[in-house]
Amino acid sequence: MSAGTLPSFDPRDPLGLDDLLDPEDLAVRDTMRRWAADRVLPHIADWYERGEVPGIRELARELGSLGALGMSLTGYGCAGASPIQYGLACLELEAADSGIRSLISVQGSLSMYAIHRFGSEEQKERWLPRMAAGEVIGCFGLTEPDHGSDPAGMRTYAKRDGSDWVLTGRKMWITNGSVAGVAVVWARTDEGIRGFVVPTDAPGFSAPDIKHKWSLRASVTSELVLDEVRLPADAVLPEVTGLRGPLSCLSHARYGIIWGSMGAARSAFESALDYAREREQFGRPIGGFQLTQAKLADMALELHKGVLLAHHLGRRLEAGRLRPEQVSFGKLNNVREAIEICRTARTILGANGISLEYPVMRHATNLESVLTYEGTVEMHQLVLGKALTGIDAFR
Repeated sequence: MSAGTLPSFDPRDPLGLDDLLDPEDLAVRDTMRRWAADRVLPHIADWYERGEVPGIRELARELGSLGALGMSLTGYGCAGASPIQYGLACLELEAADSGIRSLISVQGSLSMYAIHRFGSEEQKERWLPRMAAGEVIGCFGLTEPDHGSDPAGMRTYAKRDGSDWVLTGRKMWITNGSVAGVAVVWARTDEGIRGFVVPTDAPGFSAPDIKHKWSLRASVTSELVLDEVRLPADAVLPEVTGLRGPLSCLSHARYGIIWGSMGAARSAFESALDYAREREQFGRPIGGFQLTQAKLADMALELHKGVLLAHHLGRRLEAGRLRPEQVSFGKLNNVREAIEICRTARTILGANGISLEYPVMRHATNLESVLTYEGTVEMHQLVLGKALTGIDAFR
C-alpha cells in the first residue's frame, strides 16, 4: 500500500479499532451513543449533584425498547446480541455515566443472567420478558454489611418451614434495590448457598436507600432487609448450589465493566484533548506544550490498549474460551487505567477539572466505586497470582 492510500489519522481512534467492528456492531454502538447523548448527557450533571435519577423507571423502559437489558441473553424477549455488541453498549453508556451502565449491568448481567442460567422454566417465563422490556427492574443481593470480598461468610439464612422458605438477613450496596420489582438474593441454607427469586413486595422485604454517597450518585444504591420473608418452594433457583452460582454471575458482569470503564476513560480523555486545543496560556494553546502532549499521548495509549483488550476478551467469550482469570485480567487493568486517565485529564483541565461543567471529576469519583465492586484490586491480583503460581494465597 502506498502512502497516498493510507487512511487519515483519527485522534479519537488512533489505532483504527473501528475496523474491527462489523456494520451490526457499529449500529448498536451508534444507537446507544445517540440515546445517551439525548437522554443522559443533558441531565447527568444535575442528577449527580442532586444524588438521584428522576424517571429511572422510564429510562429502564427506554433501554428495554432498545434491547439493552439482558441483551446478550437469548429468548424470553432478550436481544441475543453478541458479546462485542454488549460490550459496546456498556462502553457508550459508561461514557455518559457509570451509574447508567450499572443499571443495565445489574439488570442484565446479574439478576437476569442468574434467572436465565439457573432458574426454572416457570421463573424464566414469569420474570425475564418483563425485565427485558424494562417493565420490571431487578437487583442482585450478595454483598453484606460484614461480608464483601468473602461471600462464603454471608449471614443471610434461608430455612425451610414446611414447603416454604423463610429468609432472614441483610444485603448492602445493592444497585437498583429500592426501585426493583424482583431481587435475586443469595443465602446460606442447610444444603449450601442457594439463590432465591424474591418479589420485592413480599412481606418482610424492604430496601432503604443509602445516602451520602460521593460516588455513583446518579445511581440507586440500597440496603436489602429481609425480615423473615416467606417464599414458596419454587422461589429457589433450582439449577445451582454453592458459590459457583453468584460468582459466575459476577464474572459475566465484570466483562461489561471491562468495556464500560473504557467509556468513562474515553470521555475524560476527549474532554482533556478538546480543552488542550482551546485553552491558552503563555500566548498559545496548552496542547502545544511538550508536557501536555506527553500526558495526552500516555492517556491515548492506555485508553486504546484497554479497548483492544476488551475486544480480545469479547472474541474469546464469543468462542466460549474466556476464563474467569482472563476476566480478572481485564477488570483489574482497565478500571485501574481508567482512573489514572481521569486523574491525568483533571490535571490538564486544571481547576476546571473539578467542575461538573466537565465530566472528568464525576467519572473519576464513579470509577472509585467501579474499582471496588465486583472484585477489588486485591482480589483480582490474587486471582491472577494463583493462576500464575498455582498457589492459593486467599487464606
